[in-house]
Amino acid sequence: MYDFSSRFERSHLHVIPYAATIFISAFLIFQVQPIIAKFILPWYGGTPAVWTTCLLFFQAGLLMGYTYAHLIATYLGNRKQVFLHVGLLIISLAFIPVIPGESWKPDGTGNPILGIIGLLSSTVGFPYLLVSATGPLLQHWYARRYPGNSPYRLFALSNLGSLLGLLSYPFLFEPVMTMRSQMIFWSMGYGLYILICGWTGMTLYRMTNSKDDREGCLEKSGQKLGFMDPLHWMGLAACGTIMLMASTNKITQDVAPIPFLWILPLSLYLITFMITFNNSRWYNRYIWISTLLLSLPALVIMLNEYFGAHKLHITVQIIIYSLGLFFCCMVCHGEIVHHKPPPRQLTVFYLMVSLGGVLGGAFVNFLAPVLFTGFWEYHTGLMMISILVGFSLFRNPDKPPGKPLLLTGKICWGVGVLALGIFLKIGVAEQSEDAVASRRNFYGVLRVVESRRGGSSHQYKLYHGGINHGMQFREEKRRRWSTTYFSKYSGVGIAIRKHPKWRSARNSSVYDPEKAMKVGVIGLGIGTIAVYCNRGDVYRFYEINSEVETLARDYFSYLSNARGKVEVILGDGRISLERELRETGPLGYDVLVVDAFSGDAIPAHLLTREAFELYWKHIRPDGVLALHISNRHINLKPVARGLARILSKETILIKNRKNFKRGIKKSTWVLLSSNPAFMKKAARYSKTWPTDGPKEVIWTDDYSNLMQLLKN
Repeated sequence: MYDFSSRFERSHLHVIPYAATIFISAFLIFQVQPIIAKFILPWYGGTPAVWTTCLLFFQAGLLMGYTYAHLIATYLGNRKQVFLHVGLLIISLAFIPVIPGESWKPDGTGNPILGIIGLLSSTVGFPYLLVSATGPLLQHWYARRYPGNSPYRLFALSNLGSLLGLLSYPFLFEPVMTMRSQMIFWSMGYGLYILICGWTGMTLYRMTNSKDDREGCLEKSGQKLGFMDPLHWMGLAACGTIMLMASTNKITQDVAPIPFLWILPLSLYLITFMITFNNSRWYNRYIWISTLLLSLPALVIMLNEYFGAHKLHITVQIIIYSLGLFFCCMVCHGEIVHHKPPPRQLTVFYLMVSLGGVLGGAFVNFLAPVLFTGFWEYHTGLMMISILVGFSLFRNPDKPPGKPLLLTGKICWGVGVLALGIFLKIGVAEQSEDAVASRRNFYGVLRVVESRRGGSSHQYKLYHGGINHGMQFREEKRRRWSTTYFSKYSGVGIAIRKHPKWRSARNSSVYDPEKAMKVGVIGLGIGTIAVYCNRGDVYRFYEINSEVETLARDYFSYLSNARGKVEVILGDGRISLERELRETGPLGYDVLVVDAFSGDAIPAHLLTREAFELYWKHIRPDGVLALHISNRHINLKPVARGLARILSKETILIKNRKNFKRGIKKSTWVLLSSNPAFMKKAARYSKTWPTDGPKEVIWTDDYSNLMQLLKN
């Protein structure tokens, strides 16, 4: 009788079920990450920390999946492994589709990191754990069934699937599909994965006889691991993850937390896995380590210039950070592969690598905000890599040199590490020398910087990352000047001063409660807008970061010197307005100011059709919506115009020039209103709308794309 199974195995087609299952699982693993991160991004103020927290969760999910794979591969026979894994996959269908419910929206008082982890655990957690176990588990099945073939190349295929899952999102899925459609599409892909995984498992189940099954859980580990081997794998993997998350923070803090800029660093990270695991000859340790050493000066210069007055163009910054990440991860992952164990220890190897990734992620998300007042984990990652790579290189050189040469090499490496540490410390000192206060939390790094001490221009400034969020002169007669983006001829100055109520109250010697203004402001800064607050007025600021209020009250006096009543509501501005609408009804603002876009992390959920409809429920019919859209990298004018047209509002573009002596920075505002009398007064300050670029863009809660608005 003709043996079809033997021919099947000799023709290499036997690898197809394993390859297909691993490829699809990897695609799903990394496709779901940007989908769900973007879905919940508006709930947490649009901060880049949402993505790094999601990365930590998914790293932990990988660790749990690898642990599960290691345990069942160690203690269960092949048939029991198939039965258990396929059974759990069927049970996991109860979690499909993975769409978070509205009840998970934060109220502004809880820990954001714990809230995100709880949300992800309750939705995508269980399916993600099972999918993440696929790689090591099926490689183990493949190694058991075909012991003469190396399973490690399947890991490279896994990373190819991961890379395609990532890259397809911003270019194929995000531009054409709504958020809910993306979620449903992923859930359908998960169902397909279960079918293919079941097919692969049944193939192994039928090919395994009872004797093989009894021996499957009793296999010997072969060569014993040394004590340092797992620690070495973990340390290198942790360094790679630290550099991934630190580089992502650097890039997204300076542009915007958009999926493409999440995906770029993660894609480079995965590519290094593909290169190093696919073929050991592709990683020449001396070439790649030399390349890394040559890139360090550029990274050190970048870090020292980060808060400088003459910044590099954002494209150059992204290229330098991306290349630095690529070289760091190539060396870390290349050294891991250089010291990989035989296939019999495959699951414990992946378990240790995954554990290292989780430890690196935990360091960036939990320890770094406590230990550092800035994004110093990038500096720490560079130092750790330089130390660990030296240890790896001299511990196991390809061609052991003589003792004198080896000693010379160790001394030179030690001097180089010391020099790197000195330069990095200088960079940290330069960024901190003028700071009178520094705070760091989930929402970023805040610094109060003192400048021009001793003169009439003595001033304090509040920085969020590298962005100025307000300045106040220290001299008494200048302390009430409206500075930076909020001068009397800025958009907000015109919106408030040209409002009939403000002028009546300002010119009246008798307080009239009917003429008192009610102003809402999304984004506190240092509270500069409170300088316009008259007696009887109510100014309510919405601020997501409690540290901003603390610094605004401790180091600036705009809030305390306001003539009327000032309130600060902690929490995301839109979520707070939604809650107030449900609980108290419309607030009746005469002017609502949205000042949340001058920074580099754009909260797109504040610029959607649903957000604008919410604003106008709280604004009086004759009121004004003032949008501060000054931004170095994003052109928000088309969004403002598109949404104004849909809501039948007139618009005016306001641009004011900088005035160095008065501390005024140039700014761009858009005023929206249905009040013809106000618009006529404000029109004398208006500018012509630009004709280049898109004229109108309309975003909704289900669809937004910052990529289309990036400036050249």
